[in-house]
Amino acid sequence: MTGISSLEICAGGGGQALGLEQAGFAHEGLVELERHYCNTLRMNRPDWQVFEKDLRDFVHEDAQSFRGIDLLAGGLPCPPFSVAGKQLGDRDERNLFPVTLDLVDVTRPRAVMIENVRGMLGAVFEDFREQLKARFQKMGYRAEWRLFNASDFGVPQLRPRVVIVALRTDSAHLFSWPTGTGCTPPTVGETLYDLISERGWKGARRWRAHADDIAPTIVGGSLKHGGPDLGPTRARKAWATLGVDGLGIADEPPATDFVGMPRLTVRMVARLQGFPDNWEFSGRKTASYRQVGNAFPPPVARAVGEKIGQCLSVPRSLQVARIAG
Repeated sequence: MTGISSLEICAGGGGQALGLEQAGFAHEGLVELERHYCNTLRMNRPDWQVFEKDLRDFVHEDAQSFRGIDLLAGGLPCPPFSVAGKQLGDRDERNLFPVTLDLVDVTRPRAVMIENVRGMLGAVFEDFREQLKARFQKMGYRAEWRLFNASDFGVPQLRPRVVIVALRTDSAHLFSWPTGTGCTPPTVGETLYDLISERGWKGARRWRAHADDIAPTIVGGSLKHGGPDLGPTRARKAWATLGVDGLGIADEPPATDFVGMPRLTVRMVARLQGFPDNWEFSGRKTASYRQVGNAFPPPVARAVGEKIGQCLSVPRSLQVARIAG
């Protein structure tokens, strides 16, 4: 399955876009507002068409040219639904579900894939979910959602995320959710040993043995608050059990005679998110880390994308035949 077209919104640092590319999708457009994030996309994939603009403006000015795209995908802002925030949902100005549904209405893709935080499955958002499903149904789509843990797909991090998939009603019956690799992911120590020991740190082997579990969920922080660190107090305590100082992000691996708990670099955190080492991030440490920390792990995006691609690759005649049967 190759060359199925896609339009990516809220593309961020490219985690979902990269995973979908690995699944065989050809990105015809990527929409992202933040300058550093757009530079990251252009730097890694110069052939991608990146729209550096607000999604609302894109819907009014550019969306029509993408009508009939195979897949519309995106990781919408998490704060409206995050348990770390006020959970205002559709009352939060950062909620982009309404404009995304408007974009679906304009472009009429064959499939939609949206990623968000686990919080949106909370009881407080039951009405919101039902309204979302009803809006999709009115436009001719059947929407479902599933909670995934990145660790089920080989990522050395728990990272629970909700994925919403909506398909046209005549093909929705062909879709099935991925089930994971069935294998235990590597530990933090196994994953990062070569990077943590790059400068000859004498304690690297001992650290690898101590960092014998997967990582807690990596927290990226918001654009307005916080610097580059691995999360609030509870998260930092979890990192400490793995021998990692979560209070900040290091510029480089520990030196030969370093004593204490090392801090991770942006490259290390990117590997824990499932990014390949050759994926570069634009901007200084804080901007780069936020792109990494807020990303949708590429291996999870790839797994869901492959299932969507398989569904979309079934010839129209067979889709009709299966419905009739």
